[in-house]
This record gives sequence, structure tokens and C-alpha cells, in this order.
Amino acid sequence: MRVLVTGAAGFIGFHLCGRLLARGDEVLGIDNLNDYYDVSLKQARLERLGGKRGFGFEKIDIADRAAMQALFSGRFDAVVHLAAQAGVRYSLVNPLAYSDSNLAGFSHVLEGCRRAKPGHLVFASSSSVYGADHRAPFSEHDPADHPVSFYAATKRANELMAHAYAHLYAIPATGLRFFTVYGPWGRPDMAYFGFTESILAGRPIKVFNYGELERDFTYIDDIVEGVVRVIDSPPAPDPSHPLDSPAQSTAPYRLYNIGNNQPVKLLEFIRLLEKLLGRKAVLEMLPMQAGDVLRTCADVSDLQGAVGFRPSIPIATGLARFVEWYRDFYRR
Repeated sequence: MRVLVTGAAGFIGFHLCGRLLARGDEVLGIDNLNDYYDVSLKQARLERLGGKRGFGFEKIDIADRAAMQALFSGRFDAVVHLAAQAGVRYSLVNPLAYSDSNLAGFSHVLEGCRRAKPGHLVFASSSSVYGADHRAPFSEHDPADHPVSFYAATKRANELMAHAYAHLYAIPATGLRFFTVYGPWGRPDMAYFGFTESILAGRPIKVFNYGELERDFTYIDDIVEGVVRVIDSPPAPDPSHPLDSPAQSTAPYRLYNIGNNQPVKLLEFIRLLEKLLGRKAVLEMLPMQAGDVLRTCADVSDLQGAVGFRPSIPIATGLARFVEWYRDFYRR
């Protein structure tokens, strides 16, 4: 297949491109290489992809309407949309960056798909859409109408926008709600990455809600496996589907969680990281931060039923692989 991957220099985009190329697909990646976090890390990812057969790259900002119109003059068998302004906490500081990228930018992707008519649009959503919902595990069939950050609100809006295009223009579209993705080549703004850096440097790490948080940490290889299987399984219209679930539709549209279904307490996570690094962490215990949620846990039964896969890599295995990569990449 010829696959367009937006956000190709990002954490998930980089790993997904490598996997698609390894199985023989042709991949065109785009990214704006912004400085939300270390640009040299993004460039290092692209350097590793650049030597692989079948990979092409263009520096494009999805918020640039003209550039996106020109991009979609080409043909794609599938589009995987991962580009976005990431980060829950940054959305409290600079919400307009999220409206530009996550709302306007996604509109440009949808318009491109309306014209180019790829066989499948797969787009990244987030577990953050569950917001104030305290039911666990989180199910795609439950309402997700109370986001507690603007980032989460834009991701829920993306799901609704994609449904409208699937309904109006018969574009097969699947949204994937990712749960706390971690692993080698990860994002420096994520807690596990910052914890590692601070522990090795002897700096205190901020532990919110006094460590009483739980996250459904999902290893990157599990995420990519789920994405690839979903790419190969575009949804079909089904008039028999009930309309009382956000995850299903009479249109060619579906939503799936991708999470490990094994939440880990934050303090337990830190203790494991200390063991792997061989150093004790200096903890700065703080109250709950705005935009955070107490617990995330994914119900992945729909994903397993649709594509025969559920994430399974345990946190001890995945975190050990991350620490090995981190020490090698930063020579520590």
C-alpha cells in the first residue's frame, strides 16, 4: 500500500513508519518539526527512517491549507493521522496551538480525504476524552462528554468531525484512543521520560496527587501492532448498528481503545524506574494538577473482537527497554 502518515517525526509516527516499511508498504511522512520538544530528537528519528527503502518525507504543517491541498493531489491507499499539538498540560497555557493543529489541521486532513478518497482514514484520539468519567475500565460505548482539558476537547471534537465526514462522504474512518504510550524514542514531555532524566541528574521529580494516580501505560510496540491491524480492517457501513454508542455507527466509522488494561500506580512506576536506573528518586509530593484524571484503564474487548489483538507487554519489560534506549541515546 501507499500510506500517508502525518506526524511521521513524532514518537508513534516514527515507529509506525518503520513497521509499515518493514512489511513492504510505501510511506510518505509529513511533519512540521515544531519545537514543542527537542527538534534534534525528531530529526534523529527521521534519519533512521531516511535510509529505508520506500520512505519519503515532506516538511508540512497540517494547519497550512494550501500545502495540504497540494499534498492530497496524490493517491494514498490509507491515511494515518497522528500529527497534533500534544500534551494535556500545555493546553492550559497555549490553547490556540491546539485549535490551529488539532481542529483546523484535522479539517484539512478530512477535506483531503474527501477529495483523494483513500481506502481508510485512521486517526489518533486519546484516553483523555473520558475526562471526568470515573467508570473503569473505560469503554468506547460510554459517553465522553465531560473533558477536563482543552486538549481532550479537541480530540473528542476530532472523533465527531471524522464521523460527519464518514457519514456524508462514505470515507471509512477509525479513531484510536491511545492510553499513555511509552517506550524507546519517546516524547521528552511525558512523565516517564522526565522522571528518568531527573533521577539520573539527582533532581527532584514532581509527583502529583501525592502519587495516588494510576495510568494504563501501553508499550509502543503494542500500539503499533494495533494501528497496523486496524489499517488493514476498514469499517463498512452497517445500517443495523444502534446509534446509542459513540463507538459505532451506520456510517463506515468505528472507535477503539488501545491500552494495556493493566493500570499501574504512579509510586509503583517510580519504584520500578529507580530499580532499573540503580538510583533513588527525590520526590516532591504535590496536589492534583488541573487537567489531570485520577485513573485510566482501557476496555479493549472491541479491539480484540475486531482485529484479534490486545496489548500485552508488561510494564517491567517495556520500561526496561526504554531505560536501555535512553542510556544509549544520551550516553548515560
